[in-house]
Amino acid sequence: MTRATVTRKVHRISGGYDICIQEAGSGPAVVFLHGSGPGASGLSNFRQNVDAFVDAGYRVILPDLIGYGASSKPEGIDYTLHLFTDTIVEALKAHGIEKATLIGNSLGGGVAIQMGLDHTEMVDRLVLMSPGCIEELPIYFAMPGIVNMKSAFGSPEFSLADQRRLAESLVFDPAHVTDQLVAERFEVARTQPKDVLARMKTHNLRPRLGELKMPILGYWGFNDTFMPLTGINYFLEDCADARFMTFNKVGHWVQVERAEEFNRYTLEFLRG
Repeated sequence: MTRATVTRKVHRISGGYDICIQEAGSGPAVVFLHGSGPGASGLSNFRQNVDAFVDAGYRVILPDLIGYGASSKPEGIDYTLHLFTDTIVEALKAHGIEKATLIGNSLGGGVAIQMGLDHTEMVDRLVLMSPGCIEELPIYFAMPGIVNMKSAFGSPEFSLADQRRLAESLVFDPAHVTDQLVAERFEVARTQPKDVLARMKTHNLRPRLGELKMPILGYWGFNDTFMPLTGINYFLEDCADARFMTFNKVGHWVQVERAEEFNRYTLEFLRG
């Protein structure tokens, strides 16, 4: 497997916000949408997946959501699902992306679903890993992983050790959390306002899942402490063309803990 060259471009969009997009490879576009949490960014969430998709002939697109990575991090606003989705859609269009497969984890899964509903013409297929935005907020806020994340990041003394504990809560086996990953995410977390989590207000897309007509592939870690495993049933019951895989002894990051399998199964799905 070759090591792909990743380039970076920042797009100024409506509202004066900057959205950073990194990319590698060429071919059909595959957009990877990361989740929330202190220090999250496109490349840090999907570093173990980039090379496999580039080698398979795809153009890998890695945006940083507003409030994350190298994108703008406004204060004093609500971080709504429409804010995340609208800013990403505008930035992707500015980047020349007319249609793509969307791969979304957690909050990024919610953004991918919202795009699939409201910007259907841009979405070829959906790949979702423990997607968010399919429950009411109180259900998510009661999940132990999210309780821990909000408590730690809400502290004015958020530290490198806190960052490590949060990263380890995303996986079943902490061996997947490297010093490089912790340091990379901590540098981002230090630039993020508390509003990114304290004022996150995502809505529940479950009533609209039946509107998704494109093929859907989903993954869920059986030991996920952030998103209830029962979410799988919503897609299987309501969507026209969905299939899901679960993995035992895996947490919130299937694409990290089972990277080789995730890459292989997803590429097979993309090839039809």
